[in-house]
Amino acid sequence: MTTDQDAAALAELRAVIDGLDGQIVALLAERTRAVGRVAAYKHDAAAVQAPDRVRQVVDRVRALAEQHGMPAEIAEAVYRTMIEELTRYEMVHAGHA
Repeated sequence: MTTDQDAAALAELRAVIDGLDGQIVALLAERTRAVGRVAAYKHDAAAVQAPDRVRQVVDRVRALAEQHGMPAEIAEAVYRTMIEELTRYEMVHAGHA
């Protein structure tokens, strides 16, 4: 492969990643809206934080990651960060912050 071919291949791969990022952000926005709706059913901070539910989600996501050939540790780290931020969001939405 020549330098020009490398640059073209890299640009093509980056365009694929950019497209995936658009899809991921759209799904994250949808998930955030769902979390906002769930907040209406939670009456205290303990219900919002729900460590048992967090464990369920993380376990399920790790399994899904493995099924898709993704390192489970990466999926878990991403989800734990997302859960932490959405928990904070939900606490505000539910009036517990």
